[in-house]
Amino acid sequence: MSFTSLLFYGLLLLAGLLLLWLARRYAQERQYRRRPYVAPAHNDWAARPLPPGRPRHRVALLGDPGAVATDGTDPILRLLEQWEQETGPAGTIVLLGDNIYPTGLPAPEHPGRTVAVARFNALLTTLGRFEGQVVLLSGNHDWNKGRPNGWEYLRRQEAYVREHLPAAHYLPPNGAPGPVSVQLTEGLLLIVLNTQWWVQSGPRPAADSRRPFRELRELLAANAHQQVLVAGHHPLYSNALHGGKFTAKQHVFPLTTVHKRAYLPLPFIGSLLPLYRKWVGAAEDMAHPRYRKMRRRLLRVLHDFPEVIYAAGHDHNLQYFQRQGGHYLVSGAGSKTAFVQKGGQAAFVHEHQGFFSLDFYSPHETWLRTLEPGNCPEVFRLHLRTLPAPPADNRPFAAEITQLFRR
Repeated sequence: MSFTSLLFYGLLLLAGLLLLWLARRYAQERQYRRRPYVAPAHNDWAARPLPPGRPRHRVALLGDPGAVATDGTDPILRLLEQWEQETGPAGTIVLLGDNIYPTGLPAPEHPGRTVAVARFNALLTTLGRFEGQVVLLSGNHDWNKGRPNGWEYLRRQEAYVREHLPAAHYLPPNGAPGPVSVQLTEGLLLIVLNTQWWVQSGPRPAADSRRPFRELRELLAANAHQQVLVAGHHPLYSNALHGGKFTAKQHVFPLTTVHKRAYLPLPFIGSLLPLYRKWVGAAEDMAHPRYRKMRRRLLRVLHDFPEVIYAAGHDHNLQYFQRQGGHYLVSGAGSKTAFVQKGGQAAFVHEHQGFFSLDFYSPHETWLRTLEPGNCPEVFRLHLRTLPAPPADNRPFAAEITQLFRR
């Protein structure tokens, strides 16, 4: 048999194996897509009741709400309004970026300005009814999808918030990398990072790229007595697209990753795009060198401070990971949904609109709740450990905490 024949049959065998793998993946995905996945260790979550009484503070983590409906029917805005009414003033809403799709807030003369303003106004109106605090972060779409003129778009959006919702905090200000801290209540600190700063191309505020991580480490060390929530737009763990996870359909119809209706079949060749996104990465992917460096440096800090919660958006689904003692959330399902792979390192994932609520009862009693529109709004909850466990005789520990709060 000639070399040409061997090559032909080898390629044919490879193509057959790829087709079998895609068919198997497709069959598996059909079984679990859009269904909540809970790791076996947490299958009894529904039998674990919440503590009695109201939490001392609640935090809603809502990412990627930039495409909400503007006619008053948006399910996420309705769910958020319900959360606001139940929470009252003892709460904080954190928007995790991508507040306006598709490219942030354009200039007044831009043809997309009207739609962008309508969407943003619907969101700000809902936030304006809340009695508690509101914090907004920026994401890559708010920076004109990371294009070189993105800083201009970011500053325009920040100015719009200052004008129309002056009580809110847009952090970090002026597109700086941060970190910026906000004391939400006694014993609970929010730290905000502008993760887009590290992956943005073009002009941005001048800063030393390493210094924010040193400052974050100092902040965490100085606040070891508090519960700490760190918020940024980009996730540090993800079972979804930006983490290099793709559906079988996206291998055959790769352009659907850009537009969901772009059904141009490119079998075999189409697998090159998912592989590129997984190993090389577009600017918004974990595999991209700038994102990878930012993630590595940030994890190096956070892994030294177990029990800290890190919340992000970016991927359009709900995910929870517990890694090296820390808690990592992806809450980017504020207006869109996209594929998320079950299992792996994730304790919970769901391809569904919704957001996470963190309910802080006491220094050792924090609950993560997954809220989604529908007849059964809570689909998962988990008790999180967010401070080192007290000693058996906790009276000295409690006295020490009280003294720290008084300083």
